[in-house]
Amino acid sequence: MSQMPQLSACPSCEEPLESGDRFCGACGYDLSAVPARPQDNPTITMNGSVPVQGAPAGAYPEPPAAPPAGAPWPAPGPDGPGTPGGSSLPPGTPPPPAAPPAPAAGVRFDRPPQPDGYAGPAEVYRTQPDEYPLQAPDPRVSAEPAARAAGAGGKVCVACRAGRVDDDGYCENCGHAQPRERDHMEQESGPVAAVSDRGLRHHRNEDAFALGTTALPDGSPASVAIVCDGVSSATRPDDASAAAARAASETLLAALPRGAHPQQAMHDAIVAASRAVNSLAEEPATAREHAPHQNAPACTIVGAVVTSGLLIVGWVGDSRAYWVPVDRSAPPARLTEDDSWAAQMVAAGLMNEAEAYADERAHAITGWLGADAYELEPHTAAFKPDRPGVVVVCTDGLWNYAEAAEDMARVVPLDAAAHPLHSARVLVGHALDGGGHDNVTVALVPFPAVPQGAGSA
Repeated sequence: MSQMPQLSACPSCEEPLESGDRFCGACGYDLSAVPARPQDNPTITMNGSVPVQGAPAGAYPEPPAAPPAGAPWPAPGPDGPGTPGGSSLPPGTPPPPAAPPAPAAGVRFDRPPQPDGYAGPAEVYRTQPDEYPLQAPDPRVSAEPAARAAGAGGKVCVACRAGRVDDDGYCENCGHAQPRERDHMEQESGPVAAVSDRGLRHHRNEDAFALGTTALPDGSPASVAIVCDGVSSATRPDDASAAAARAASETLLAALPRGAHPQQAMHDAIVAASRAVNSLAEEPATAREHAPHQNAPACTIVGAVVTSGLLIVGWVGDSRAYWVPVDRSAPPARLTEDDSWAAQMVAAGLMNEAEAYADERAHAITGWLGADAYELEPHTAAFKPDRPGVVVVCTDGLWNYAEAAEDMARVVPLDAAAHPLHSARVLVGHALDGGGHDNVTVALVPFPAVPQGAGSA
């Protein structure tokens, strides 16, 4: 049996607690349900350190102008998503380590453990009663008719999808209180769209995203999507993910119009996101007074930049990007490789994909953004698809329910490139139907058809 942790503040309302309390005196939260703090070591060794801002010329390798014109679009590896759908660029990236790290060195858990340390499959979660019966809306159901009925500017109830929400936050039709703004977020920006949902088990949404579009110096369009997942075992994971997503997108949207190579811009954006998360740990000590036992704010990050004919992805952690072609007879691919215990076990040949991700240590991450990630090397990769498709950028709250590239392609709607917002809602709904035991965030970035003759010599 796991022991009840000693808490100084309620994890639900953050009010101070007396020693020995079983229930919070302010909100009645059952403190015995709080799992013990994971025994993780907040240290990390990545592929190498990042040169500081303002490094002399030549400190960064020169990014290639683009992959060779005749380079074939990579197919997924023989074991499905165990091999990423492409190779990291620029050349010279160190290969995966020959052996996995010890669980206590350079590894931290991205969520508190389940009772008794058990991390069972999604079916186990389905048998447990829902802790939060009123969730955000079913993302697959449009609220537009109800919104028109509620009047211009009126909010529509997320429970009945018909009633107008009063200024006090309750539905005039069914009386339900409405969820917090961040519990369910949707956004469209040009051809890009994203949806984020709290899920069915968490008491708050610790994911964040940022979208944007801009123009390159030659006038061609560029789309940007960033998705971040707060590390639940750290302090203020929701603030960390929001700060990282905002900093990364702002850096990309400023660098691309100036002519920066998209791959170098992605690298710099992840560095900027890391600094934004690091700054949260430097705030006054009162920012952590309610959780002195926890680590510095931390999150994972994954992003995509789509230009005409070129696709760039960048990541740190276990959030992922997938490629799903419009022509479903062509193979889909996973574009990222997790910084996680499971991925390193597979890379070392000690376990196959199924065995590694069934292990309770699978989601222990070996890379993250945060002040306790002493060394950081953002992963970036460049691809040149030869056909139209859509890039799925998501947290593990989605890919846990569609892990292999083929599984992801099956749940992505056929018209995702034309209707990305609706399709993002469908994907979030798929995760909720599967159990929704984590926050769920997905952004969809359509990749346009390659013009005839593009890339020819």
